[in-house]
Amino acid sequence: MLHTLNSIFPVRYTAMGLCVFGLLLSIFSLLALGAGLGAFLLFGLLVGVGVYDLRQSKRSILRNYPIIGHMRFMLEFVRPEIRQYFIESDNEATPFSRAQRSLVYQRAKGEPDKRPFGTQLDVHAEGYEWMNHSVAPTKLVSHDFRITIGADTAQPYSASVFNISAMSFGALSANAILALNAGAKRGGFAHDTGEGSISAHHRVHGGDLIWEVASGYFGCRNEDGSFNADKFSANAQDPQVKMIELKLSQGAKPGHGGMLPGPKVTPEIAEARGIPVGVDCISPASHSAFSTPVEMMQFIAKLRELSGGKPTGFKLCIGHPWEWFAMVKAMLETGITPDFIVVDGAEGGTGAAPLEFTDHVGSPLQEGLLLVHNTLRGAGLRERVKVGCAGKVVSAFDIARLMALGADWCNSARGFMFALGCIQAQHCHTGHCPTGVTTQDPLRQQSLVVPDKAERVYNFHQQTLHALQELVQAAGVNHPSDITAHHIVRRSTDHKVKSLAQLILTQLPNRALIDQELNTLPLIYRHSWPRANANSFAPDFT
Repeated sequence: MLHTLNSIFPVRYTAMGLCVFGLLLSIFSLLALGAGLGAFLLFGLLVGVGVYDLRQSKRSILRNYPIIGHMRFMLEFVRPEIRQYFIESDNEATPFSRAQRSLVYQRAKGEPDKRPFGTQLDVHAEGYEWMNHSVAPTKLVSHDFRITIGADTAQPYSASVFNISAMSFGALSANAILALNAGAKRGGFAHDTGEGSISAHHRVHGGDLIWEVASGYFGCRNEDGSFNADKFSANAQDPQVKMIELKLSQGAKPGHGGMLPGPKVTPEIAEARGIPVGVDCISPASHSAFSTPVEMMQFIAKLRELSGGKPTGFKLCIGHPWEWFAMVKAMLETGITPDFIVVDGAEGGTGAAPLEFTDHVGSPLQEGLLLVHNTLRGAGLRERVKVGCAGKVVSAFDIARLMALGADWCNSARGFMFALGCIQAQHCHTGHCPTGVTTQDPLRQQSLVVPDKAERVYNFHQQTLHALQELVQAAGVNHPSDITAHHIVRRSTDHKVKSLAQLILTQLPNRALIDQELNTLPLIYRHSWPRANANSFAPDFT
């Protein structure tokens, strides 16, 4: 029956046919009864849409399914929200699970974060992890865990073990920056500026800043994009700036530059970055201020001096191991060490990045962190260099686990975005953020009320550290840095359980790369350490 009907009048044109019938009926009603103007306008609009669909040449679906074909694009547009709210399980992380987001929302709002009726996780599943506890728990008086970065510099910084990761003004809205910095000021933790430099919005509340200097040298550049020492010094010596972070790469798109299109370069963004209004803003893939590992260390020393002796380090997502080893060899050759290194995991990301880079470029945080920690130990430099890390850190267990693997502190970007009200709509790159977090639209930004969101940022930080305090006490130690890989246990593929120390952590002895034979060390060192050269990022395969 349907096949016969379809041969006479294609069923896919039913919506178009009904609209034409409705239009004719409304015309008759108008002429005969003097009523039905609204229906006439509605059906006239729909018929107009249908005629356009049939005549346009870009979308085959609309040519075959006029009018009703738009339903497909509407549903596709809201698919992430439908999946997120109605289809995903609470623990399905894409990229953050509902359970993870709910934890941040509850802590940010100051609501109870306790859960009844036991865990929803499968404790027998492969990859399930837990932390061993002590029968003699400790009792700590404070959850304000801190570390000293740059102890030998003129202006060392006492940092929280949990800070706001790099997110630029331009990627985030003005109100988001204001709220993040106000929360950081109240909580006494650090706010990384991202590569977009220090904007007027970063300065309003006076929260501690980590100034990220990337390949575009925003805030410290000449007109041709090269580094300007005088402009750097003027910004870096601001008392609000506590540390200088040289960005080599980021987890979301390591090895990839970027461009902010001219129409998005507003006067505010142009002022912060030191670039012309309305002109494409290019972030090169590599730095022009140095070209070898030795030159890189000399540049770090220069930044430290120009800043007035503030802790200076660099951030990277681990790529070729010989390039990282070359940096370490440059430290040994020059005697210049960074005060800190931040390891960014490939699972990181806040704004837009090419899909291939998001999914398949760069080392995940665990592998990158282990390599950095162990290499510094093997070179006898670990005590001189603090190590931070970033990559999907939202809970106290995330912090404890990463510190057990070698980190001295953790940063979070998307966690603090959730605290601001982000709902993971994944429209960050479109300018249509529904909560005003990642847009420059002044009307959309108004939805983000700064005093309220600043309170949430503060609450999220405080409650997360309070939970970390409880974990540290349960483990029977006195500081998160006392938690080791022996405390964290994982169920492996053969359904056996092993501590991370047994499973993944090959701890290099101190100075092993200097004092031991390479053939006694793990393969990555045997293969790549000899090929690393302090005077070149290229490997030596001769």
